[in-house]
Amino acid sequence: MTETTRRTVMLGAGSAGLTAVLTACASYGSPTTEAEVEPPADEPSSEAPKKKSETKAKALASTGDIPEGGGKVFKNQKIVVTQPTAGEFKAFSAVCTHQGCTVDEVADTINCPCHGSAFSITDGSVANGPATEPLEEKQIKVDGEKIRLA
Repeated sequence: MTETTRRTVMLGAGSAGLTAVLTACASYGSPTTEAEVEPPADEPSSEAPKKKSETKAKALASTGDIPEGGGKVFKNQKIVVTQPTAGEFKAFSAVCTHQGCTVDEVADTINCPCHGSAFSITDGSVANGPATEPLEEKQIKVDGEKIRLA
């Protein structure tokens, strides 16, 4: 009789544990509060829309920061800005097309430190391999003395 009582107790405890696990799994993945649910996209915003002139991108640099016949790498933005001729500014991705390293210097060419690839400061084309693809051109706007991404 003692053995039957132990078996009954063990089965009861096992059933209670299984019920707890299944209950916890049943609520997994469902939102727990209404605050976690995003409002529909078509609801009007409480803020007035900003005019295009108020949403100017932060300036990458001043025109005086970019040397004529050279350029400057902006590692955080992964952009390189060049000035091939006086007053002409160009921008390219700073990610080398060979293996994704970030270029690190600009002299007569945009240079990658990883494998020696070099790119033209005028159009981003490959000046020296192993890269075979040009750097992606980025659109910029010169606004007075400030250079901004367009």
